[in-house]
Amino acid sequence: MPQELTSLAELTKLPFDEIIDVRSPREFAEDHIPGAVSLPALYDDERAQIGTMYVQDDSFKARKIGAALVSRNVASHLEGPLSNREGGWRPLVYCWRGGQRSGSVAMVLKQIGWRTDTIMGGYRQYRRLVVQALYHNPMPCRVVIIDGGTGTAKTHLLSHLADQGAQTLDLESLAKHRGSLFGSMIETQPSQKAFESSLAIAVTNFDAAKPIYVEAESSKIGQLIIPPTLWKAMIAAPSLRLTAPVAARANHLITAYPDMIENKDKLCSALQQLTRYHSRELTHLWETLAHSGDYRSLATQLIEAHYDPRYARISRGHAPKARVINLPDLDNNTLSKTATSVLKMQL
Repeated sequence: MPQELTSLAELTKLPFDEIIDVRSPREFAEDHIPGAVSLPALYDDERAQIGTMYVQDDSFKARKIGAALVSRNVASHLEGPLSNREGGWRPLVYCWRGGQRSGSVAMVLKQIGWRTDTIMGGYRQYRRLVVQALYHNPMPCRVVIIDGGTGTAKTHLLSHLADQGAQTLDLESLAKHRGSLFGSMIETQPSQKAFESSLAIAVTNFDAAKPIYVEAESSKIGQLIIPPTLWKAMIAAPSLRLTAPVAARANHLITAYPDMIENKDKLCSALQQLTRYHSRELTHLWETLAHSGDYRSLATQLIEAHYDPRYARISRGHAPKARVINLPDLDNNTLSKTATSVLKMQL
């Protein structure tokens, strides 16, 4: 009997060993239920072929050829990825809307003897629950913002808070972007839907009785938009503002952006984009520092001439809500002690 999902929390409670996404690889790449594995019933070109045939030619012929393709693909999965599954294995299968693709695959798996089921409404129902959680429902728990200028080790403090048992939400890790002009971690960020999937599952798993600590961000992280439920909570949340000496911040930036240090072309390409805010003479000076390997001077100048003035303008309206934490340095020991102090604060 198809499993009906009425909340995201139910996903972790379903009595299945594995979740199988039988949609095409392109559909899976855009988004999928976190933890699902991709075993396509139809591959991208096959799905396009059958869809075109169904609409423009003969629906019966399309179903017949589609069945043959699905059968071959399922056989390949059984001889490959599924060849080592034991008799008691229990898979949960889904497709776009819980229809023919998941039903066809599930039927074969059931005939083998595996206790197989499908998701009622498929991925489309799952996506509705994600949208409900991030666009319509309020945040289930209180948010506390970790704020501060560039290089004040906000992400590292989040990590120390997590190590000490706090609930944290690392948006930059989920978005695969460090939230600045120099922030790309990989060539391509996840899709907006995939970002929201990871975010929705994380939010669902939080203990509503405890706060969650989130690093301050703009409404976009790279190309990804923070969904309204979380964004509204972040705007209204109390904040802790970190400060630290410029020298300590510059040293931290050098260690926090190793990909930029290792790839001068990538670094200089990012610096060239700063001509929107600064003179060509100044950006050329920064490129010269980058080429010469004087990263400490470069980081110091970027903090003082670019980041801090912009941060002061952006944060001016939020100053009354912020509790300032002055850090003498950004060593791990200091950040660990700061995390301990933060967890004792009444916010």
